[in-house]
Amino acid sequence: MKKIMILGASILQLPAIEKAIELGLQCVAIDMDPDAVGFGVPGVIKEVISTIDTERVLEAAERHKIDGIMTLASDMPMKTVATVCEKMGLPGVTTDTALKATNKAAMRDALKTAGVPVPEYHIVHDETEFENAVKDVLSKGYKCIVKPADNSGSRGISFVSSQDIHSTNSEEYAASYEYTKGFSRTGVVLVEECMEGPEVSVETLSVDGECHVIQITDKITTEAPYFVEMGHTQPSRLPEDTQDKIREITKAACKAVGITTGPSHTEIKITKDGPKIVELGARLGGDNITTFLVPLSTGVDMVEACIKLALGEKVDIIPKKNCGSAIRYFRNDIGIIDSITGIDEAKQMPGIKSVTIVHDIGDTAKEIRSSNDRTGFVIAEGTDADDAEEKCEKALNGIVVYVR
Repeated sequence: MKKIMILGASILQLPAIEKAIELGLQCVAIDMDPDAVGFGVPGVIKEVISTIDTERVLEAAERHKIDGIMTLASDMPMKTVATVCEKMGLPGVTTDTALKATNKAAMRDALKTAGVPVPEYHIVHDETEFENAVKDVLSKGYKCIVKPADNSGSRGISFVSSQDIHSTNSEEYAASYEYTKGFSRTGVVLVEECMEGPEVSVETLSVDGECHVIQITDKITTEAPYFVEMGHTQPSRLPEDTQDKIREITKAACKAVGITTGPSHTEIKITKDGPKIVELGARLGGDNITTFLVPLSTGVDMVEACIKLALGEKVDIIPKKNCGSAIRYFRNDIGIIDSITGIDEAKQMPGIKSVTIVHDIGDTAKEIRSSNDRTGFVIAEGTDADDAEEKCEKALNGIVVYVR
């Protein structure tokens, strides 16, 4: 019996753990939380280790004699995945590719060198470089966004407006630099053009060096500076020529960072200058995109395909259907949650596949600054994207979160 190691045992990685068991594999799950939900799946081999503790994960991988390793929806473990793959000769990305797919500075440089469209950007190491970089971006007519080079999930993002940088009070943008730097493990900060326009994500699987685009997802995000995702719809409703360009630059981006085997999740903005890469990850996308939306809209099981690729097996990536799917996150006020109504009614509506509460009664509903702040979500299936979105919104409109 083959053995797969999955880094992470949280709700994000649970679908991969369950799928591995369903496929009759032995599954070794790694997580620093001894109470992680994935550890409760019957048959799972539990290892309480941090997913970024490369040395201990490698020791466990060798001890268990695993046949493959992967993660889902998280960039943090990718360097560990790559190291184990290299040391044990397993299918997967290299450590160089893992770096380029998790460090935004290295990613931007690799994409720019390969001629892949990216925003105007500067890599900065101190406050003087930061000020010069912001002035340069603003002088070219762009708004300016600041990101930690090596974090994810909208953490540490700040926004500098033209008014801020030209004001006599420099404390405002100095505070922006210090805030973002605090979220960077290396202290490196990225100053770049704040791209404006519709946003999509692209889900791909690379097999034998060829990148296959499985689905393009239209996205809804909050406004600057956090840009937290509040909804996704499949398939994309952008013009077909725009989608062709999106597919083209996604494949070029995967090639530029060196993804030849396995998944990628690429985010793209459709700017006035054309599509540009926001970022990409050498892993399956989160936010229920690959676990729910892609199977509902295409019939392709990307989680199963990813597991099989990690084991060096053949995969089926041929679409089985052409339907619509959508997810929308709850819209609610800030405060302590007293009650939530409309959940049971929403679950009974046609096309609704899931209604999930993330923060329940007694929890605090916060301002949406990161993906962890969202209270819950609804997932729907439809005949097409418009139908799925309509069903999703109808269910969402009947759900009320009361806060105090």
